Amino acid sequence: MENRNATLDFILLGLFKHTSFHLFLFIVVLTIAIASLMGNALMILLIHRNHRLHTPMYLLLSQLSFMDTMLVFTIVPKMASGFLTGKKSISPAECGLQIFALLTLGGGECFLLAAMSYDRYVAVCHPLRYNILMNWQLCLRMTLGSWFLGAVDGLVQAIATLSFPFCSAHEIDHFFCEAPSLLRLACADTSIFEHVMYICCVIMLLVPLFLILTSYSLILAAVLYMPSTEAHKKAFATCSSHLAVVVLFYGAAIFTYMRPKSYRSANHDKVVSAFYTIFTPVLNPLIYSLRNNEVIGALKRWLGKCTNLKHQ
Repeated sequence: MENRNATLDFILLGLFKHTSFHLFLFIVVLTIAIASLMGNALMILLIHRNHRLHTPMYLLLSQLSFMDTMLVFTIVPKMASGFLTGKKSISPAECGLQIFALLTLGGGECFLLAAMSYDRYVAVCHPLRYNILMNWQLCLRMTLGSWFLGAVDGLVQAIATLSFPFCSAHEIDHFFCEAPSLLRLACADTSIFEHVMYICCVIMLLVPLFLILTSYSLILAAVLYMPSTEAHKKAFATCSSHLAVVVLFYGAAIFTYMRPKSYRSANHDKVVSAFYTIFTPVLNPLIYSLRNNEVIGALKRWLGKCTNLKHQ
């Protein structure tokens, strides 16, 4: 059975069928993915080229954009090629690599969002001590820690998932390799591993989510004591938009990885997975960055330079 696992490819059934309506949905999803890549690439470029944005907050934003870019590259090309060419097979090695990359990026983003919420908490509640409480050393540690914890989770789950013997039908009812979807094909008892995976999800999802909600609660509490009504509106608008992305990302991930097996549905899993792998990455540049006056100013200056060079 182990030899069969190593030699037989899996078949990804995909997200779309070959109908006119699903073709329209495919074009919409592909457009969103391209917009996500362009938006996040633009963010990385602006932060890299503008020295005014070389601060801990924008370092975290650039890492978020890089993670989202890699997340889209991990999922969308294989999905698109399978739909367009009909070649839906994926080798066990490619499948394991996709699980590892997905969980590294997704898990890392969970902790990175928590780090970003702490950065906003310090900036709003302790502005005079910001350079002390949010120094470059701490920022780099939080960034590297996010990548490391995500990579450990991805490596453990990828190896453990592919170590199970799989039944003769190697058809994965999904548009990418995801651990819960592969476990449905296992011909062995996976209950112990599912319990371990549940504990990992508590650490990777619920702990950062608790830190994020705590940070924004403290921010809102501090804002309520501000005398300015305009400051209230601005803070509430910023926090609500940030929390909307957090709820969308964490809600989809919790729904996918922490739902009891008896309540799982392949169609639901595919739709929900599309939210945190394709739709959320396009929202992050808009919510976290392009609504920021400093980023908009950097974009205008960069476009102005490009226009001047074109006229010269």
